[in-house]
Order: sequence, then structure tokens, then C-alpha cells
Amino acid sequence: MADKTLDDLFYETLKDIYYAERKILKALPKMARGAQNEKLQAAFLKHRDETETHVERLQEVFEKIGKRARAKTCPAIDGIVEEGEEILEAFKGSPAIDAGLLAAAQAVEHYEISRYGTLKAWALQLGHDDVAKLLDKTLQEEATTDETLTKLAETAVNGAAKQRAA
Repeated sequence: MADKTLDDLFYETLKDIYYAERKILKALPKMARGAQNEKLQAAFLKHRDETETHVERLQEVFEKIGKRARAKTCPAIDGIVEEGEEILEAFKGSPAIDAGLLAAAQAVEHYEISRYGTLKAWALQLGHDDVAKLLDKTLQEEATTDETLTKLAETAVNGAAKQRAA
């Protein structure tokens, strides 16, 4: 194991986020269908489209580093997505469903932001400046999605859940 390098770690982490993005791609339409707030539904569907681009961008990253695009099971994203599915079941039709789904979506975003930030830093360290630019573009899009979700939570979703529950 002592012969493992940052390059190896970079590749393993790329496979992890590739799996995560593909898993998220499948989860977002379910979340959109389960949401009651139209703006939240639209945000989930918009992010689904962005996620398709993220998958394509990752495929380009794999190509640029001369490695095969492969996914590696990511228990972390599996758990986060599973929590979202539990919210869908447990809160279906309840006033709190949108707040729960939005929180689950932000957990996903924070995971992605963490991964893309790390991958970008490692790409720069490894001299993959062109790859770092691609990863940064996705990182910025993930951060924007997180900000959008926060604003939606603060301006509509959380308040509506509280008001309807009262």
C-alpha cells in the first residue's frame, strides 16, 4: 500500500463522485415528483439537467487524465440518497415534505461541494490545470444550487411548512 500516490487517490475519488453524480441523476426526478412547492420542483428538475452536464464533464476529466470513466460505489451518497427516500415515504402529503426534501438535497450539495473542492485542489497539485478548471466549473454550479436552495428554504419552504402545521 505504501506505493499509492496522490494520483491514485485522485482517480479513486473521481470514480466516487462519478458514481455519486449518476446516483443523484436518478434521485432528482423522484424528489421533484414528491415536492409540493412548484419552485422546489423546478429547482430539482433544473439541477437534474445540470447533473447530466456534470456527468459528461467528469467523463471529459477521465479522458484528460488518460483513465477509463468508471464508477466506484460511494456509501456516503447511498446513505444521503436513502435518507431522502425515507423523507419521501415518511412525510408524503405532510406540510413538512418540502422542507425535508430540500434539506436532503442540501446534504447532497454539501457532499458534492466537498468532493469537487478536494478534487480541484488535487488536480492543481498534480499539474492538471485544465482538469482543475473543469472541476471548478462544476464546483461553482454546485455552490450556486446550494445558494438557490437556501434562499428557497428561507423565503418559502420552511415558513410554509411551519404555517401549515400550526
